[in-house]
Amino acid sequence: MESTVIITFLAWKPWNYSDWKNPSNFMVALFLLHYVHRALVYPLRIRTKGKRMPVVIMLSAMLFNGVNGSLLGSWFARYAKYNIDWYSSFPFIAGTILFFCGMAINISSDNKLINLRKEVNGYQIPYGGLFRWISSPNLFGEMIEWAGYALLTCSYPALAFFIWTCANLIPRAISNHRWYLQKFSDYPSSRKILIPGVW
Repeated sequence: MESTVIITFLAWKPWNYSDWKNPSNFMVALFLLHYVHRALVYPLRIRTKGKRMPVVIMLSAMLFNGVNGSLLGSWFARYAKYNIDWYSSFPFIAGTILFFCGMAINISSDNKLINLRKEVNGYQIPYGGLFRWISSPNLFGEMIEWAGYALLTCSYPALAFFIWTCANLIPRAISNHRWYLQKFSDYPSSRKILIPGVW
């Protein structure tokens, strides 16, 4: 499902081959870094044998990713105008820091869940990292990542992507939290849904 975004993004030829110092090339590389991991590396690491997914969910995810890939790909191919000074701007620096912090949270939280499934049969309560405070740090990290991307690019397509990502992941985080509470009577009551110490 995630590979759709790579295909539609690259179909626009978003690279600026004539100027490799251009900040837009760095932004394109960050986008691809996330999705190469998400579409090619992550699926090989998770255990999905015997699990099924409704076709409508798969198709809606492919549509969502296709639209996002097209919007961002066309932005970088046709409209993105960044000069070399953008590298030293506040939005670029702060956004890049947020992007990598979010990616680190997302990947480390996913690793905890993957390793937990390898260690035991059945579902268990995850501990450690941001799982101390929230039920879905992997989703929290992904939202931070795309908030950072929207900031570092200062583009409407990246902002729309961030908003759509939140609209997708917030309901999932709520559902995850409710599932944990129903599944485990000893689930830590102090854990919040998505934002440490807040909600």
